Amino acid sequence: MSSSVFHVVVGAGATGSATALLLAESGERVRIVTRRGTGPEHPLIERIAADANDAARLVELTQGARTLFNCAMPAYDRWPIDWPPLAAALLTAAERTGTSYVMLGNVYGYGPVDGPMTEDLPMAPTTVKGRVRAAMWTQALAAHDAGRARVTEVRASDFVGADAASLYNFLVVPHVLAGTPAALPGDPDAPRSWSYIGDVARTLVAAARSTETWGRAWHVPSSTGSTRAVTARLAELTGSPVPRLTRMTAEEVRTIGRENSIMAEVEEMLYLSEGGSTLDATFTTKTLDVVATPLDTALAEFAVPRG
Repeated sequence: MSSSVFHVVVGAGATGSATALLLAESGERVRIVTRRGTGPEHPLIERIAADANDAARLVELTQGARTLFNCAMPAYDRWPIDWPPLAAALLTAAERTGTSYVMLGNVYGYGPVDGPMTEDLPMAPTTVKGRVRAAMWTQALAAHDAGRARVTEVRASDFVGADAASLYNFLVVPHVLAGTPAALPGDPDAPRSWSYIGDVARTLVAAARSTETWGRAWHVPSSTGSTRAVTARLAELTGSPVPRLTRMTAEEVRTIGRENSIMAEVEEMLYLSEGGSTLDATFTTKTLDVVATPLDTALAEFAVPRG
């Protein structure tokens, strides 16, 4: 790269790609790191094939960077195996290079919460995946408090958008567009927060640029609505038939999980969709000046031909 000032984004999924493009389109250079060297094409984006578990290689790639963004996403059924070494390598890179470290997280670490979730809630996980996420943040925060790194975490809820790797996109959207019945675990009428991929990327970048960021977490400004209401709106915006949405019971999830390792991991997280799961992002909006994109904008992406 011609400039000594750049950012490193680990992971080229929907959020990693959106974050890299947001930085590049603002005129900042980006080095995106994935196992296969994938990522969006842009003159200011350098795509590197590397194993982010290799701390020494990651230190080399991160040296001189302004920010290290952790947008990696191991397979959902391998979190307890794949996340600890990967998280350790990323934190090591931040510590050894002095690069600011911005983590993409979620709400799993909070455990069950009655009412909207705020960033100051303690880590109180009740699931395997929740404990994985809580441990990642606790370790990163300890490094921050000890003066070894500057860290922050941006937490999203249910991802929404055409490129989102979400249960909703896998189980509901294709059926709505095809006019066939769809089933999703949990209560379809419970309130949920929907984090648009573009807003997740904007929050990550805003947190990286803020002087008030370090040593705390931020919530992505998100839209709130029940799965049923969101699905009905999706059908309207895409010109699809009135959706037929049913509730997948815990037993059905368990049965499917016997044959599908990803669905097997859904059962322990059912509490999020049964009783409702909403984010309070008031502090993010006030401090980072990020507001939620209208949900219609996110849902309208499904009406645009992909290719």
